[in-house]
Amino acid sequence: MHHLIQRTAHTLALLGALAALPAHAHDTLKLDAPKPNLAPTPPMGWSSWNKYGCNVNEKMIRDQADAMAASGMKDAGYQYINVDDCWQAKSRDADGNIQADPEHFPSGIKALADYVHSKGLKFGLYSDAGSLTCWGRPGSAGREFQDALQYAKWGVDYFKYDWCYTGTRNAEAAYTIMAKALRETGRDIVFSLCDWGGSKPGRWAKPVGHLWRTTGDIYDAWEGKKGWSHGMTNILDMNAELSGESGPNGWNDPDMLEVGNGGMTTTEYESHFSLWAMLAAPLIAGNDLSKMDADTLRILTNKDVIAVDQDPLGKQGQRALREGDLEVWVRPLQGGEHAVVLLNRGKTPANMNVAWDLLQLPNDQKADVKDLWSKKVTKNVSGSYGAKVAPHGVVMVRIKATP
Repeated sequence: MHHLIQRTAHTLALLGALAALPAHAHDTLKLDAPKPNLAPTPPMGWSSWNKYGCNVNEKMIRDQADAMAASGMKDAGYQYINVDDCWQAKSRDADGNIQADPEHFPSGIKALADYVHSKGLKFGLYSDAGSLTCWGRPGSAGREFQDALQYAKWGVDYFKYDWCYTGTRNAEAAYTIMAKALRETGRDIVFSLCDWGGSKPGRWAKPVGHLWRTTGDIYDAWEGKKGWSHGMTNILDMNAELSGESGPNGWNDPDMLEVGNGGMTTTEYESHFSLWAMLAAPLIAGNDLSKMDADTLRILTNKDVIAVDQDPLGKQGQRALREGDLEVWVRPLQGGEHAVVLLNRGKTPANMNVAWDLLQLPNDQKADVKDLWSKKVTKNVSGSYGAKVAPHGVVMVRIKATP
């Protein structure tokens, strides 16, 4: 996650994580209990970081829970309210227990989790595999079992584990230790790994966690690079070849959504949401839910796009065709259907189409095509489907072959 001065120090740690494990590490990497099946489809929720960064407090989190429950987001499938970095006091208590910042979380974390649960939602919390979190609060290195027990007692349902100030720690070993600690509590806790893809977690993390970050942080822009953060389409590109590493109960995580935060246009946010659904990405909103405009709510609660993201087959989509600024993304769905995104990265409108051969359908196969944004259904299409796509826009369709 979050950046800047300590990055150089742990670049070596990331490189070290790619090296062979030491001979004694096989004991550390033994998982005594199987990973609970808590994420058969990608998790959906909200996190504090993208909008608020380190400026979090309990009233704000309660307001987000209220808004998720009342706005229609809960009904659309969102369920986690996740507090990211900076909820912690700057030191542990006399017994070494992690504790909440008394100024910003005076009621404590258990009371906050209880409030979130009272709304029919689930509660998420954050820590770090290093000595400190990215913003200098106490990390969990060497305190994994003590901290996991505390989180379980507080009622945590989702746990994000970051990778700042980790020194020479091996990522696979560090995350496995915390996985063991979480499982030993006996509480069902979704485990979100966040080493920004540095250790290639898709190659080893399936037995360990339920989702794993694949890149550095997203920032609220169509494209670009800012420090250790990347624009939306840059992150899309970095996930394009990772489809084989994702599936039910173990998801590639291209980072949280920026929909509604103001750095992109409504059209670009529709593209962002559509593409994350094609990636089978966790849908973790990052905006202020209590002050959403109509377009933001419409995008985040599009039930047809969410259904693609949550498709139980769990196959991540792939870029099937790329011609300059024009791309066709294809995702197989349960029951033999397909989701397709026609993506126009260019600055002018473009006529685009998807040919049936990209879907491995016979050219004469008839199909019904539903546009998931306009809701228009076109019946008995064969050979290909075409549409005009706005600049930085998408046309997203669901294609169902008919007898």
